Amino acid sequence: MKFETALMHAGQEADKQTGSVNVPIYQTSTYKQDAIGKDRGWEYSRTGNPTRKALEDCIAALEGAKYGLAFASGLAAEATACLSLLKKGDHVVSGDDVYGGTYRLFEKVFKKWGLEVTYADAKNPAAFKKAMRRNTRLIWAETPTNPLLNITDIAALAEIAKKHKAILAVDNTFATPYFQRPIELGADIVVHSSTKYLGGHSDVVGGLMAVADKGIYEEVKFHQNAAGGIPGPWDSWLTLRGMKTLAVRMMAHEANAFEIADFLSAHPAVAKVYYPGLTTHPAHALADSQMYGFGGMVSFELKGGRPAADAFFKKLKIFMLAESLGGVESLACYPATMTHAAIPEKDRLKRGITAGLVRLSAGIENSDDLVSDLERALKR
Repeated sequence: MKFETALMHAGQEADKQTGSVNVPIYQTSTYKQDAIGKDRGWEYSRTGNPTRKALEDCIAALEGAKYGLAFASGLAAEATACLSLLKKGDHVVSGDDVYGGTYRLFEKVFKKWGLEVTYADAKNPAAFKKAMRRNTRLIWAETPTNPLLNITDIAALAEIAKKHKAILAVDNTFATPYFQRPIELGADIVVHSSTKYLGGHSDVVGGLMAVADKGIYEEVKFHQNAAGGIPGPWDSWLTLRGMKTLAVRMMAHEANAFEIADFLSAHPAVAKVYYPGLTTHPAHALADSQMYGFGGMVSFELKGGRPAADAFFKKLKIFMLAESLGGVESLACYPATMTHAAIPEKDRLKRGITAGLVRLSAGIENSDDLVSDLERALKR
């Protein structure tokens, strides 16, 4: 099936008993067994649930993977990957420009368990190569990155991982499988916060994982069941419903992001714009070669730092100051105190997360209204 068709049908065949065209919400914790040791394919909903299975099969199809897994949040997916595949003394090489929650997970949780983490320049595969050690087990990358929208060369990292017998995991939340499919470029694992674009309506929290290798899948599947960080059937169903419109939404998000990026690039109150769709972006050519589009996220640097940011956010009417991203409504975020507050100030500044940095999630409203809202706020 082509991508748009898979959104509607992958893992979502009509219900065999009733003919329902939508996957039913199997709101049950357990399942009747016909005899000792004889079930009907289902035992307990932490282990497996038909609604969740439909979601897992769908994300596998969309990412071009063999296997899919669903979790209670994007961080639950990340944590389960680490629990499954790493042990005390193992080493991780992570891109330096990552979601603050990922940094917090590595620094505040897994380092206590004996995990070693090195952060490499997300823009430079040579930096990842240099950071590799004999005990490196995992390379972790986001692309485009959060919040600076840097682009990481997935194919180059895949070669490095293969040479060192490490696993490459890519957070594909910003791009979605509509605009980028890392497994096609050599990644072993793809992770999503399905709270964002996949769910798409800011009404459900979840995480998804797509896996290419059976051995990796079986390890993660075991820990998914053993640790239990799974979504309920209602959350799974909401995510599936949201994913049906992913293709049309991503086209609208991207179109609005282009309008916003072009406007901001010409505004005198803006020092810098981060959007890989702009030809002025330093990795525009790389993004164009490994992605099918550039997404709906735009970050920019305000002249004037925190005072300018305070004035800007107070004047917004359509963009809402809020955590998260990827919903149909437009959101504005202040990374320094919101999504990346877990990173010490010195490290934030070193990575480019300054007092004037604003991250926008372009919704699917009329682009003229969005640009007008930004123009009005920037007058402050």
